[in-house]
Parts: sequence; C-alpha cells; structure tokens
Amino acid sequence: MKDLKHLYYFEKLLEEANHDLIREAQSRGQIAIGAVCFQIPEPLLNLPGCFSVRFRAPRTASMEMGTYYMSSMLCEGCRAILERAIEGGFEFLDCIIAPDACAQMNRCVENIERQNLCTKEKFFVSYADVPMKADDTALEHYVRQMREHVLKPLEEHYGIDISDQAMREAVETQNRISRLISEIGAYRKEENPRITGYEFAVLCTATYCSPKELLLEKLEETAEELKTREPDEKPGFRARVLLAGSEIDDPGFIRLVEDAGALVVADRFCFGSLPGRSEILLTEKEDPLTQICRTYMEWGKCPRFMNTAKIQERQTYIDALAKEYHAEGLIYQQLKFCDYWGYERASAFHVMREEYGYPVLSLDRPYVVGNSGQVRTRVQAFVESLEIKRAGRS
Repeated sequence: MKDLKHLYYFEKLLEEANHDLIREAQSRGQIAIGAVCFQIPEPLLNLPGCFSVRFRAPRTASMEMGTYYMSSMLCEGCRAILERAIEGGFEFLDCIIAPDACAQMNRCVENIERQNLCTKEKFFVSYADVPMKADDTALEHYVRQMREHVLKPLEEHYGIDISDQAMREAVETQNRISRLISEIGAYRKEENPRITGYEFAVLCTATYCSPKELLLEKLEETAEELKTREPDEKPGFRARVLLAGSEIDDPGFIRLVEDAGALVVADRFCFGSLPGRSEILLTEKEDPLTQICRTYMEWGKCPRFMNTAKIQERQTYIDALAKEYHAEGLIYQQLKFCDYWGYERASAFHVMREEYGYPVLSLDRPYVVGNSGQVRTRVQAFVESLEIKRAGRS
C-alpha cells in the first residue's frame, strides 16, 4: 500500500516522551499532566489550559537504576518509566495525577516524588482512589475522589477552570479525536484492510501522549486520505487476530506480530481504542463530572475490577469484538510481572478457548520487545495453527 502521508510524523512523536507538540503546548502556557492509567478520566486532565501525557519510556535500554529502587520482580513497564525519570526524561511535567489502582505503578510514582525527579516549582503529585466494581456506591465514591484529588488540586495549583462548561469542552475535544480514531479503526473490519494494525496503533498511541487539539488537523487529513487508499491486491497477512492485555505503548510490538503473519484487527489493551476511543455522551440532565465518571467506570475492562459481573463482561466484550472485527484468533499478552493481567491472561486463555471456542495464544512479554525471536517464533506457530484450522474447515 502507498505510505500514509503523516505516518512518519506520528512515528516521530512517539520517539520521545517530551516531543515537539508537548513543547509547543507548553510554550503557549499550558501545563503538562503526567497520567499513568485509564482510571483517571482523560477529559479531567485535558481541561482548558492543561493536557495529559500518558507515561511511556520509548527507546529504553538499561533498567538498572529503576530495578535498584524497585525490584527485579516488579513490572518492567514501571521500572522503565522510573529509569527514564531518573535520567531526567520527565522534567517537563507540571504534575502527576495517579489512581490508587496498581501498587507497582504507585511505587514508581512515589519514587519520582520522593527523589524529586521533577523539579518545577509548582510540581505536585496527587493520588485518587478508584472503584474496583461498578455500582452506584462506587460511582459516588469515584466522583468524590475525582473532585478532591484531580479537579481541586489543578484549580489550586494552576488556576485551571474546573467548571461544568470546561469539562464539556474537554469532552467535545476528546470526542472529535475519538470519532476520527474510530472512523480510521473501522477499516480494519474489511476483508483486506486498507490500514495495518501497526499504522493504526501509531495513530492511536499518539492521542494518549500528545495535546489533543494539536493532533486534530493531521488526523483529519489521514482519515480523508484513507477514504481512497487502496490495499495491496494480495493481502500481506496470513491470519487476523485480536490483541488483548496490558499496556502496549510501543507500536513496534504490533509490527513484530504482523511481520510474523498475524494482522492485528482489534486492540483490547491499555493504549488501545476499544473502548478508550469511544465517544462520551453527555446530557443536560446530570452534571458532566458524574456522567464522565460513570462512562469510564462502565468502560473499565481492567482486571482490577474483580467482581464476577466485570469478569464476565470482559469475556463477552472480547467475544463481541472478535466477531465484529472478524478475528480468527486471540492473543492475550501481559508485561512481565504485571499482577492483574497475569491472573487475567491465565484465566482468559482457558475460558476463551474452552467456553467460547477461540484459538488463543498467551504471551508473557518484556517491556522492551525489540525484535524478539522468541515472540516472533510463538506468533508464527500460532499463525500456522490458525491456517491449519482454516484449512480443516474448507
């Protein structure tokens, strides 16, 4: 296929934690908020005058210092982020707002705070407790936590407008991004998609770690370009897969999977679009903060939600996505030593295979995948098994 006009531009944005668009926004007086998790609703971190940057550690090599301050038995993603902070890679942040969701990430953020690795005069760290199940009591608690530990500190430290109107503006900006990403991602449903999983991941990941309004123009041009883009006559893949699991902040992992023959047609993982780039629907009948929190609580597909209803919801959601995007198999992956996704991956491997009938590949992967021969070999073997199964049905 013909290269996307702006793909290189988006790839360059992902090469650094502090990239050109962040510097441009800060030069305009906007504050940069370090975000570590989906559990803090994005619109609350993207109110007028501020923007969110999801933690990533691109081009990570050694994690020796991160491991020294944490442990070799803790999540490699958290250690890589701490390593980058020790190197000075997050000095540009004006604050970090984290949910009390993952103990390992909390240790990472606490190290950043206690070691004074971000030194701006007004820099602060705030933690908010977030629900572990979705009901009315949890929603009430969620709203209170967001008001006290997200909105109030932003107003007090930086004078950010936290009014209902400001929240509605932030939601509308995010919805514009989400509509574009959803429109682009829908092409993956085609029999011979006009966009690869890698290309889509580059675009989608950029929306999590950049000032959103500065991405709109090029995303709009890309969406328009794709309307007439012609896929290669002969598909460049051997099987279609849904990729689920923990954070994938490096699209290079998806490129490795696709180089091994498996086209990633759906992305049910942190930094993915399903459901993170769905639209937030607000009405005038209720305050926007409650509606935003309810949306994120209902969207939540993290295995931190351990009640039976949420566990079953994750399974049926994967099943529905696999059918909608015509996936032949599922790949469940987790970062090494991720507790939540470790349990989920082990459970889903059996449930999705035995109860739902999907071929499933289960991967425990390092944060820095690179050109991992082991991952490539396992994906290739999985693709071959899908081809054999397909041949047996024909």
